[in-house]
Amino acid sequence: MTSTIRHVTIDCADAYAVAHFWSQVLGRPLQEEDRPGDEEALIEDAGLLFVTVPETKTVKNRLHFDLQPQDRTRDEEVSRLLTLGATLIDDQRTGDGMGWVVLADPEGNEFCVERSAAEREY
Repeated sequence: MTSTIRHVTIDCADAYAVAHFWSQVLGRPLQEEDRPGDEEALIEDAGLLFVTVPETKTVKNRLHFDLQPQDRTRDEEVSRLLTLGATLIDDQRTGDGMGWVVLADPEGNEFCVERSAAEREY
């Protein structure tokens, strides 16, 4: 018998706020009963569970998401995510259009934005 990953759990100072950010990033709803101030918040169809913990983030993530835009370019997606509250950490874009951008969510969890599938065809 094998196991299945049910959720990826992300520790947060404010589970609802971080889950709301990621809900907007992914265009997927939070679980209907989740409310501000809740200790947990879930984006069920993405398998992401956000849990409020007392400890703060102190080091670089050992696990992070690599996002690939579906209906826009990498650069358009980076601009959208910055508007949602992400922070630019590192810009690895190159002059020939290759590369990626490292951003952080509102609590400092790093993630990358890669080129879209359409951009990879060039």
